[in-house]
Amino acid sequence: MGLLDDLLGGLADQRSAGSAGVPAGQPRAQQGGMNTALIMKALLPLVLTMLMNRRRGAAQPSPQSGLDQGGGGSLGGLGDLLGSILGGGRGGGSATGGLGDLLSHLQRAGFGQQADSWVSRGQNAPLPPNAMEDVFGRSGLAQLARSAGLSEEDTSRGLAQLLPEIVDHVTPEGNVPNDDALASSIEALARRYGLA
Repeated sequence: MGLLDDLLGGLADQRSAGSAGVPAGQPRAQQGGMNTALIMKALLPLVLTMLMNRRRGAAQPSPQSGLDQGGGGSLGGLGDLLGSILGGGRGGGSATGGLGDLLSHLQRAGFGQQADSWVSRGQNAPLPPNAMEDVFGRSGLAQLARSAGLSEEDTSRGLAQLLPEIVDHVTPEGNVPNDDALASSIEALARRYGLA
């Protein structure tokens, strides 16, 4: 997961560093006045929650994961927000919930080849930074930006970088995993980056 770790820029080091001086592992790259690691840290809970299956009766994150999709966890009503943006949680969603809904949105927005490359084995095709408005719509992107506490530009650019890496990570066999395997992968990522 080298690229994902690079994108997230040593978040574990930043959490464990003292308050004096510059945190260990702080990334050098800056984008739009805000460093890449901070953008990724703000977006990671959004992306992980986005990929979770939000349908009733399907696999749900454990209470310890911090990725609560309702109103009681550390992310508040984020699952409901993402459900409304992606259309998940409504009748007729795909069998895989959030990940399936996201892949469908990418397909409809004209980024199906890129999304297929993230799921399949091999190189991940990049998304243009402005693709997120096509995927989520202007108001959806604005809602995601508000939720993450970022500008729309940083949100769009960050999601274009983070989505390919996370989707690639949760689809290691080259196909969309079942609900339990997906939930397990997402919870492992949440623990790895201190969101659990």
